[in-house]
Amino acid sequence: MPDLKSPRLMYLKAALFVAIGVVSSVLLLLLAPDWRVAVLLALAIWGFCRTYYFVFYVIEHYIDGEYKFAGITDFVRWWSRRR
Repeated sequence: MPDLKSPRLMYLKAALFVAIGVVSSVLLLLLAPDWRVAVLLALAIWGFCRTYYFVFYVIEHYIDGEYKFAGITDFVRWWSRRR
């Protein structure tokens, strides 16, 4: 599959990811309407966002500036080779 180069399609892709997250979160809270579920959901989202930031920014800018990651799987391969 070729790289996505169209800014319009990139914005559409980002909007679809946001829509998936919002719809999934709302449906989960409708299934289990409890403040503890809402807090745990918020913490899970925050934790995954920080992990994504670590994988695609911290590693590249502070740990190994030579390596550019193409995705989470690429990061796991890089990490396992370093060990």
